[in-house]
Amino acid sequence: MKRQHNSVNPIGAWRLNMVRLLFVSLIIGLGWRLTDIQVLNPDFLRDQGNARHIRQVPVAAHRGMILDRYGEPLAISTPVHSVWVNPQEVAAESAQIAALAKALHINVETIKRKIKKNKNREFVYLKRRVTPEVANQVNEFNIEGVALQREYKRYYPTGEVTAHVVGFTNVDDVGQEGLELTHEAVLTGVPGLKRMVRDSRGNYVGGGEQLKATKHGQNINLSIDLRLQYLTYQALKSAVTKYEARSGSAVILDVHTGEVLAMVSQPSFNPNNRHGLHSGDYRNRAVTDLFEPGSIVKPFTVASGLKSGKFTPSTIIDTHPGMLKISGYTIKDFRDYGQIDIATLIKKSSNVGASKMALELEPEQLWQDFSAFGMAEPTGAYFPGEAMGRLPDLQSWQKIDRATLSYGYGLASSALQVARGYMVLANGGILRPVSFIKLSDAPSGRRVFSRDVMQQVMTMMRGVVEPGGTATKAAVTNYTVAGKTGTVKKAADGGYADGHYLSLFAGVIPANKPQLVMVVMVNDPQGKEYYGGLVAAPVFSEVMTGAMRLLNIAPDNLPITQLQVAQK
Repeated sequence: MKRQHNSVNPIGAWRLNMVRLLFVSLIIGLGWRLTDIQVLNPDFLRDQGNARHIRQVPVAAHRGMILDRYGEPLAISTPVHSVWVNPQEVAAESAQIAALAKALHINVETIKRKIKKNKNREFVYLKRRVTPEVANQVNEFNIEGVALQREYKRYYPTGEVTAHVVGFTNVDDVGQEGLELTHEAVLTGVPGLKRMVRDSRGNYVGGGEQLKATKHGQNINLSIDLRLQYLTYQALKSAVTKYEARSGSAVILDVHTGEVLAMVSQPSFNPNNRHGLHSGDYRNRAVTDLFEPGSIVKPFTVASGLKSGKFTPSTIIDTHPGMLKISGYTIKDFRDYGQIDIATLIKKSSNVGASKMALELEPEQLWQDFSAFGMAEPTGAYFPGEAMGRLPDLQSWQKIDRATLSYGYGLASSALQVARGYMVLANGGILRPVSFIKLSDAPSGRRVFSRDVMQQVMTMMRGVVEPGGTATKAAVTNYTVAGKTGTVKKAADGGYADGHYLSLFAGVIPANKPQLVMVVMVNDPQGKEYYGGLVAAPVFSEVMTGAMRLLNIAPDNLPITQLQVAQK
């Protein structure tokens, strides 16, 4: 029996060899491709993958807090989310866009136009700083190309009470007004940077690689005492409302350091909701608004007179018949005070007496002494928009200019500048800069008047608040007060407006051992009561009554019976 031999026909062998060749070629090709990917050109595909899924994401740095002198928050940054879209990955006509627009309270056509208009971009904000509820809704929609970005939103816990001092930031957390703007460099942090992986829907996967550390902004402690700020805000607002005034401002300074303990302007605004407001609403009137200070600068005139040696507290000035004509102008007193000493000049606020005193002084000396009180000089507060004020041009001074300057016309100052001038009276003659930042030590100043002259003027100013003075309503029970009223006609085109006044009071408490200076200005009160002693002085009394208690400042004017009990 013959053995059978297996054989492959030529066609079958050719096919088998072809399969073998293809298989070997495939193996070689795959090997070469792997070598190309892993060894020869690994960076290209890695970069392509990274370009699609890895992003360098800024890590927001929160802005430093603004605190009062005792650490109470006046401005803080809270974490929020903003909604953004990648126009290259989201379809403008997607059915989910309508639901997104409804959640964001944006017109759906607005979102569609924004997507179509920015097709060449990868990042466009839809809405900044949404509420947590809205952020959760956006997450639940899970729309491809729509995501959230963490940011910080500025919040002002004290609202209107500190609005003009603290100011506010814009939507990018950059200071725009007030101390937010002044201290922008300190408050602003430096954003960090992370490398993060993004999934197919554009959402970032947790974790990531830290590329650059986040540097958060520094906190700052203001000199403001929030307790005094509240007192001042309430009292000034009440006065402006009661007298239907156009506006008002008030400042409290620490006599020894120049720290601003309270500063309020009316009307105020809510920095947390600025819808419908205008730039003028943000103006800190106590710093930016200039006015003729009127009779509240008569103590400056008296100080200049005493410094010259031509006058003493007992010098008699004849103010009869209650008016004085100079260069065709008539200066009048409220009534004919006759022959009065310097203390009565201040107590009764005699324009004639102040004018006669000023005309006896050398013009250069009078001008320099007013400047020594900080008039027409920057206060050192570095507040945005601070007005410097002005004094009359010495080179063109006429007799009438010297006379009107003596009772506060012909110059311009802010409430803060006047308060700084009164600080010189109260601290014994040293001019110091003003500070909105809490200080550990009193800044160095320069002596501009002798202590004796300042004490003499302060003693005279006490009569203003005592019976028979123009500001009895400024009195504070159990405390001595030294002060001065002012009732100023408002300037108008071609002269002064009838029936329009500024009501002013500037005071120091306790007069025996000064601690605080306060200036109150009420602009254009309506009705028959427009005098500084009736409108502004009560604000001083109300605020300082509370301030003495809050600061635990000992009474210096107790009645004899109470004093005996206290000593026991």
